[in-house]
Amino acid sequence: MNLTATGQHIVIDLHFWPTPNGYKVLMFLEESGIEHRIVPVNIGSGEQFRPEFLAISPNNRMPAIVDHAPADGGAPLSVFESGAILLYLAEKTGQFIPAGLRQRVQTLEWLFWQVGGLGPMAGQNHHFVQYAPEPIAYAIRRYVDETSRLYGVLNKHLADRDFIAGGQYGIADMASYPWTVPHKRQQMNLDDFPHLKRWHETIRDRSATVRAYLRGVQVSDKPVVDEVSSKLLFGQNADTVGKTQGV
Repeated sequence: MNLTATGQHIVIDLHFWPTPNGYKVLMFLEESGIEHRIVPVNIGSGEQFRPEFLAISPNNRMPAIVDHAPADGGAPLSVFESGAILLYLAEKTGQFIPAGLRQRVQTLEWLFWQVGGLGPMAGQNHHFVQYAPEPIAYAIRRYVDETSRLYGVLNKHLADRDFIAGGQYGIADMASYPWTVPHKRQQMNLDDFPHLKRWHETIRDRSATVRAYLRGVQVSDKPVVDEVSSKLLFGQNADTVGKTQGV
């Protein structure tokens, strides 16, 4: 039987490492109050390639969850990809996603904007600014400029609203916020984006956000990428992820 330290039944296992995508889901769990536990997946040492993790996250990326109490009453259900997890948890709990058609559509638009835009572009920014073995001026400018453009898009959108889908905090905000936390490393100045800055600081100061980031540091306070892990994290191809598994 899976129990928390307080004797409550664990509903969600969160396979996690303290990265922006990992924090998205931990923020939701802290906000919602659903009973959960963190299962660390040290991506710097290759734990994302373990067979037991690949069974729930075939893209060898965290986060992933296992729901031990799915709505259909069946066997535990795994979900991978952070955007899909946020939507799954929102629908499971009835929290942080609007019931009304128009706000729900807006929430989904901006959730997909983050997973298809802000996350990948900021991630490439991080790579070429921080981790590439040699500086490539074109790549740095390309991804710093695109990160700036996306910050500008969100800043403009937030000019007349408190949160991304309007007046209520939701999964679109949880998806986007962790990607603005490392704004200095992205060569972004929040003072250039005053509406985004106000939104960022509002979410930063939420008690659930504070708890999530404290828990993340407890999992690991070391850099995700170092000399040892960089080849593992950035040198993957079809063979790395098991093109021939099962043969």
